[in-house]
Formats: sequence, C-alpha cells, structure tokens
Amino acid sequence: MDFYLSEDDLELKQMARDLADKRIYPRAMEMDEEAKTPQDLIDECAELGYFGFTVPEEYGGLGMSATTFMGVLEEISAASAGFGIMLSVHNSLTCEILKLYGSDELKQKYLPSMAAGEKIGAYCITEPDAGTDVVSIKCTAEDKGDHYLLNGTKTFVTNAIHAGVYIVFAKTDPEAKHKGLSTFVVEAGVDGLTIGQPEKKCGIRASDTREINMLDVKVPKENLIGNLGDGFKMCVGILNSGRVGVSFQAIGIAQAALNEAIKYSQERVQFGKPISKFQAIQFKLAEMATRLDAGRLLAYRAAQLKDEGKPCHRESSMSKLFCAQMANFVVNEAVQIHGGYGYIKEYAVERYFRDARVTELYEGTSEAQKMVISRDLLKG
Repeated sequence: MDFYLSEDDLELKQMARDLADKRIYPRAMEMDEEAKTPQDLIDECAELGYFGFTVPEEYGGLGMSATTFMGVLEEISAASAGFGIMLSVHNSLTCEILKLYGSDELKQKYLPSMAAGEKIGAYCITEPDAGTDVVSIKCTAEDKGDHYLLNGTKTFVTNAIHAGVYIVFAKTDPEAKHKGLSTFVVEAGVDGLTIGQPEKKCGIRASDTREINMLDVKVPKENLIGNLGDGFKMCVGILNSGRVGVSFQAIGIAQAALNEAIKYSQERVQFGKPISKFQAIQFKLAEMATRLDAGRLLAYRAAQLKDEGKPCHRESSMSKLFCAQMANFVVNEAVQIHGGYGYIKEYAVERYFRDARVTELYEGTSEAQKMVISRDLLKG
C-alpha cells in the first residue's frame, strides 16, 4: 500500500514508525490515563521538523507534500491517536490556512515559529450552538478603526493549552450570513482571552481539548487572514486538509488494532489450538484488512489530488466518511477477537476502541460528509 510514496517518503515514514514504536507507544497508556502529551515528546517532534512538515522551506519548514505528511501521521496515530491529532490540526489546519490565504507579512510573522514548534496552532470554529452549521457562529469581530474587537466562545479547541496561535472564525457582518464570516490570527496571552478546563473525553485523551473565551480581545488589523467575508470559503476549503488528516488518523488506529488482533489470535489458545485457526476469526481478520486497504486507497487519492492542486472536496469527504466508519468497524472486531480481555485497559485495543469513535464526529460528522458527497453528485 506504499506505492503512492517515493523512496524518500518511505524513509520518512519508517523514521516516524521507529519514533512511534520506541518513544510514543511505550508511553501511550500513561498519556491516555493522565490525559496529556508530555512536553519532551512535543519537543522531540519539533526537532524532527514535524510541526513544519508541509510549511514551505522559505519559512523554515520541511516543505513536504500532504501525501508524505499523511504517511507520517498514520504512524504517529497508530502509537497515540491523541498525539496524532495535535500534529494534524497544527499542520493540516492552522499552518495550512496561513500558507494558502495569509498575507506575506502574516506568513513571515508566524510560520517560522510554528514550523519550529515554538508556537503550536489551534483552530477555533466550533461554538456551543454552532457545529456543522458554521453560519450560525455567534463570535463577533467589530471594526474599531485600527483594530478588531473579538467577543465570543469557542468549544472543543484542540491544542488549546499548548497553542501560541489561534485561528479564529468570527462574524464581521452578522447580517450577511455566510459572506459575513472572517478569519483572524489571535496570539496566546492577549488580554481578554481565557482558556477553560480540559474536557474529560472518552478517547484521544492525550490531546488537549478545551473551551476558549474572548472578551474584548484586541486583534491588529493586519491579523485578518485574506479578505473580510472570506471566512466561510476558507473554512470549507481548508476542511479538505483536515478531513484527509482524520482519515489517516483513523487508518493508523485501525492498523494498530488489526496488528493487535492478529498477534492475540495467534497466541490465544482455545479448544487446544490458537483461535487464529478458527474460520470465524480468520474471516474477521480478512474483512478488517480488506476495509483497511480500501480506506488507504481513498485517503491517498484525496491527498494526491490536494497535492496536485485539483478539486478534492468530494474525495476528501468520501475518504473521511469511509475511513472513520472503517476504523470503528476494525476496532470493534479487534475487541471482539480479544473477548473479555479486549474490554480491559491493560490491552491496547480498549484504547483504540475509544479513540476511533471521535473520527466520525470531528472535522464534520459522517452525516455531514454524506451531505457534501451527495450535493456534489447532484449539482448537475
């Protein structure tokens, strides 16, 4: 399944696998239980350039393709899906939106420190009453002449406590519906910006997720990304990157679960022989592996289309829809193969079972992906 990757890509993927196996996976249970990612692991990945994977070299990044980064993301997510989503949100959403839509001044100001992992990015769009319905966002940005004044609340903010940069979507013209949404860079530590307590999540617990509140937060005029009213267009476009990222997170989780299921089935003896000798188990493994490979094909197709600058709205949604559902199927079967042990925290499949669930929820629910796909099919 690596035929989409060059020799250099494969080498980077193998390096990521070694890092994941030796440094991340041994601490994954601890990270899950303590609900945090250790700073030393963040620093180690920063030194390797993982926070600037797709940032152009002129801004201090590695300048790699989305396809290359996704191979790395799969390996990291297989070890810790929570850590994987930190890298995905930072690269696929926050760095990406600045790279695609930011002014030269914004790129020079933020991308070098973001590529170095000195300023981690957070993407702030969801609100208590606005999820899939982006137009219903209530956060406002009022023009005060030499600055904007932001007020509002954002929920489910990944990387909230780690972030040095927040990408915030806010209404600049509440009467203009989707054309009244704009996008801003908000720096951590500014007056009026407060960070809530960590959410107590079912899975991806190593990932920091919180609410942030903005009360009369002053944002310089030059921190507007793109033009006024372009926020909705940016949001829709950039989510293609995020959805491909979640696809590979799901693939990583599923691959890890399949590996554990194969290993366990060969070790677990019942009725005098390993359970892998029973056709019922063999058929489960066959179905798991087939769906996993199908998901990879969809995900790499979407990543390649993005790298080629071709439209990939439908393809990224197909990828995210299928890979998220596939991951939940695979981890459920992995737990089933483990029997009662699969329900015990001592076994990694219990964590994969919890981690996989969110892939059908964030970056657009599975239902939202079906809306995107069907509308594209029917647009004529």
